[in-house]
Amino acid sequence: MSDILLTHAYFIGEDEAERKVMKPYPPLGLLYISSHLKRCGFSVEVLDTTFQYPSSTCEAIARSNARIIGLYVNLITRRYALKLIAACKAHGRIVILGGPEPVNYAEEYLDHGADIIVSGEGELTLAELIPHLQRHGLSRLDEINGIAFRSKNGEVSRTAPRAQIRDLDAQPFPDRGAIDLESYLTTWQRHHGVRSVSLITARGCPYACNWCSHSVYGRSHRRRSPANVVDEIEAIRGAYAPDQLWFADDVFTINHRWLTEFAGEMKRRGLRYPFETITREDRLNEDVAEILAELGCYRIWIGAESGSQRILDAMTRRTNAARTREMIGLVQRKGIRAGTFIMLGYDGETWSDIDETARHLRNSVPDDMLTTLSYPIKGTPYYDRVASRISSREPWAESTDRTLVISGRNSRRFYRHAQRWLAAETSLAGMTARRERDVVRYAKTKAASALNRLGMYATRHEVDRG
Repeated sequence: MSDILLTHAYFIGEDEAERKVMKPYPPLGLLYISSHLKRCGFSVEVLDTTFQYPSSTCEAIARSNARIIGLYVNLITRRYALKLIAACKAHGRIVILGGPEPVNYAEEYLDHGADIIVSGEGELTLAELIPHLQRHGLSRLDEINGIAFRSKNGEVSRTAPRAQIRDLDAQPFPDRGAIDLESYLTTWQRHHGVRSVSLITARGCPYACNWCSHSVYGRSHRRRSPANVVDEIEAIRGAYAPDQLWFADDVFTINHRWLTEFAGEMKRRGLRYPFETITREDRLNEDVAEILAELGCYRIWIGAESGSQRILDAMTRRTNAARTREMIGLVQRKGIRAGTFIMLGYDGETWSDIDETARHLRNSVPDDMLTTLSYPIKGTPYYDRVASRISSREPWAESTDRTLVISGRNSRRFYRHAQRWLAAETSLAGMTARRERDVVRYAKTKAASALNRLGMYATRHEVDRG
């Protein structure tokens, strides 16, 4: 009998937007928990739902002999998570929730059948919680740090925070062998011609962007050693032979000394993989861009969010719009594609701010752009700022934080048009830049040809040097 079944509630077949992109990656958080628990001696079953459907997942839960179910939930999986919780309770299972969403909606998830909600990292808490549940059931839960549950009087009780894992090198690599990773690789191969594997080199983000959730890792930043990361890359190479990597860190280039040491370790072991990752403008410079290019970075996403410095300051981004444009150009000159993120609809944004963002995109000409409409995630300063103006058109169980309505803001239709406009501006700027490069290339070719002809003429006809 398994001590615990770990699963999540993401179904790519139910995600219309992702089906157009088809760049899935496995749930690394669950796989880290699985490897940690197995090392502690627990019997762990992992049910990966990405390529499954809700009905088949409910059937798999019914077939499992695990009495305890650990379910990872984020804001886009709420609706399906609730269906899985109901399936678990129908078969008498103890349900533990983790991930960035449940801690902010503890009362709602407990009302819908969850027994325990884990706050923060799950490894250490579950390693203590599983034997406790096996001995005591759902009693004496106040002895376990880092959880929320219903007390006997019906109130939501939260225990003291769980200390974070300090030494990430001591943690085993994600338990990729527990799932069918080949399904992810073949999906990538079929749709994009490459096999791609994800990994993380650090946990947490120390920055204070007020719309970003820190409910799992807090504002900590804990980094693995370069050697430990390269050990994992060698293990990935041996097991899966990927064509490229995705470093899923919040800010990959945050520590420049670490990056230099990592590049040295990769070179020492003869490793070089194409990869993409995310950073900020203030963590890029000429040396960093050069290292990224040498490592094989083919695309780096630079979070711009807005071209309006006024909005960036309101977000507490602590970035500079003008320098973001410079860094986009810098990485492009190193042969790296520059992707950027734009967030529309932040509280207080005006038409002039959107126009400034359009100018920002025209002047920076990123290779790739993703836009989103700002949404207030519960537990963030941004949510608190607009809380009095938040409403929902749907019941909580059928909605997400993405669908919340902020009164006084432009309509979603307005922002759909704004997104199309920005995309068109970016595309036009890119076409213009490519055309200019073609013109320059043509002019250089003609100049070289003329110079060559001039040299030939000078050879045939001596120049009077008088």
